[in-house]
Amino acid sequence: MSYFVIGYYALLLAVSCLAAFYNRRSVFLLAFSLTLVSFVLGIVGGVGALKAVAICAGLLGLTAMVSYAFREFLIALAPIETAKELRTAPLTAAFGMFVIFTYAIAGIFAPWIAPFGEAEVISSAFAPADENMLLGADQLGRDMFSRLVFGARNSVGLALTATIAAFVLGAGAGLLAATKGGWFDQFMGRFADVIMSIPSLIFALLMLSIFGPTTPVIIIAVAIIYAPRVFRLTRAVAGNVVVMDYIEAAKLRGEGTGYLIRREILPNSMAPLIAEFGLEFCFVFLLVAGLSFLGLGIQPPTADWGSMVRENATLISFGDITPLIPAAAIALLTVGVNFVVDWMLHRSSGLKE
Repeated sequence: MSYFVIGYYALLLAVSCLAAFYNRRSVFLLAFSLTLVSFVLGIVGGVGALKAVAICAGLLGLTAMVSYAFREFLIALAPIETAKELRTAPLTAAFGMFVIFTYAIAGIFAPWIAPFGEAEVISSAFAPADENMLLGADQLGRDMFSRLVFGARNSVGLALTATIAAFVLGAGAGLLAATKGGWFDQFMGRFADVIMSIPSLIFALLMLSIFGPTTPVIIIAVAIIYAPRVFRLTRAVAGNVVVMDYIEAAKLRGEGTGYLIRREILPNSMAPLIAEFGLEFCFVFLLVAGLSFLGLGIQPPTADWGSMVRENATLISFGDITPLIPAAAIALLTVGVNFVVDWMLHRSSGLKE
């Protein structure tokens, strides 16, 4: 038995005993469960399996520390009321905010972060990583790291713009339908049903095939696809607000539709709408990445994560995981946004820990 195995089990048992002694139930359950799982994996996979478990546990611990430090950083900079809310955020939400912050910095400062241009050919095709290229070169000899950084601006920027467009259309129509009611409400509801009945990917492929895969067409197509979903939620939320007494009082004062929406209905519907915005962004982001992977999204030579996976997919057959890096970037942002949205939904629901 190696010194690594002895030290590994000794550390886990020591943490378990200390957690039990100080009555830290959650820490004890986590540490001792990891001990039992490691015991089984050690029998099946040997030292290699234990090292893999140790690396994963170390990465999770490092992620937890980064999330905690970033949450404390935000608390120190935020106003008092916002700081109180941030203190209730779990580490998963803090991790999501850290991921969003990192992607935002990469997208905004991409020309200064990336060592090369997104379309600059600097090496041979599929050149390995070296001191100049952290992730090697793609199929044309362009720096993968630079294109990954520029992809944060292009992919996330396009998805964010399309989500905003879908939200403006859907939320605006939902608020009007809830406020006016009558035939307008019925018409918008049936129109939304028709749009939602069409499969989103087929509708997007059809529009892009007819009008061409340009950025404005992508934004319009995505906005049309996801606006009905936003309309449904907004109509449901606003429908619970328009029946309140203060809305009736505002109508009796002679307030118009614009005033009711801006000053009465929208402020009381913001919490679920903000959470829905995060969810819709994830759906839009994945749809845009899927369109790019099919060749109908952002067009070359513009860097895009979906097209980067397609262009370098042949490397996977040679055991190179480089094409999985942009795919991991897509997955990481999606998970991070969902962590933040889960926390916001928990807050808006009024549930307590």
